[in-house]
Amino acid sequence: MARLPRRQFLELAAGAVALPAATRIAGAQTYPARPITVIVPTGAGGPQDVIARVLAEHMRMTLGQSLIIENIPGANGTLGVGRVARAKPDGYTIGFSVSSATHVFNAALYALPYDVVNDFEPIARATMDSGTLITASRSVPAKDLKEFIAWLRANPNKASLGHTGPGSPAHISGALFQQRTNTRFQFVTYRSAGQAMQDVIAGHIDMMFTSPSIGLTPARAGSIKAYAVMAKERLLAAPEIPTADDAGLPGFYTAGWHAFWAPKGTPRDVIARLNGAVVDALADPAVRTRLTELGLLIVAREQQTPVALRAFQKAEIEKWWPIIKEAGIKGE
Repeated sequence: MARLPRRQFLELAAGAVALPAATRIAGAQTYPARPITVIVPTGAGGPQDVIARVLAEHMRMTLGQSLIIENIPGANGTLGVGRVARAKPDGYTIGFSVSSATHVFNAALYALPYDVVNDFEPIARATMDSGTLITASRSVPAKDLKEFIAWLRANPNKASLGHTGPGSPAHISGALFQQRTNTRFQFVTYRSAGQAMQDVIAGHIDMMFTSPSIGLTPARAGSIKAYAVMAKERLLAAPEIPTADDAGLPGFYTAGWHAFWAPKGTPRDVIARLNGAVVDALADPAVRTRLTELGLLIVAREQQTPVALRAFQKAEIEKWWPIIKEAGIKGE
């Protein structure tokens, strides 16, 4: 066998070492080369599903590939989020959720098969509810929040509240509301917030604590009653709805927040590409108008980075886990 000159051998060896790196760079430059699946861990028509579709449509234009929404409801989002955690970390399966529930509350309530911090790569925090709406069926006799609380106290365990499972924002808000107002009512679990809202409209259940993204439209139409928004400021999209402070329940504020996540180990350049697509979408005037109409707050630009999302998540964990424990809220 002929021996290669030393210089030629070293050049070939260097080329062989450089090939994997070059392949990785080429792969990053061509990402995405096929459609991306966005797992939404609730049923179609719920708040996070609506928001995900608004953002995905603009992200498609930035990335040059379709973003396919796949709804995987169940177990308060843990089924869908678990699917993201187990997915190949290549950027072609990501998740979008009400992350206050899926990446904060759930870990305080359930023995999860994944770690909400260590098994995910943050992509971007996109929006926040401008406050949770306290809504009720038209059949509920109370005209305002004070009368509603009085009615609940006079009818313990007779009213029903719809939510998507223990640990969901509606469940946490409802449990804290009971504690704060000395009221008692039944909790009814649904596969999606959209289904629960339909039952409030139909009068099958009495109440729901929900995102403005699905509560404002029926409230404006007179299909449900909206007693208050759990926030310091009134909704820009519905200033006629009083804050909890104005309605007689001072200091009672809750709001969900929404973010994109990828499986642990997703390459940094892929995360950067996805983050850029989210940032572009949130900067688009048409997208911003639509999200505002849904009663949402768009996260400030400096808070849209992966680093900011991770820091925010950890701060939320430090805030909410002790509150959930003190309130005795349990997963069921």
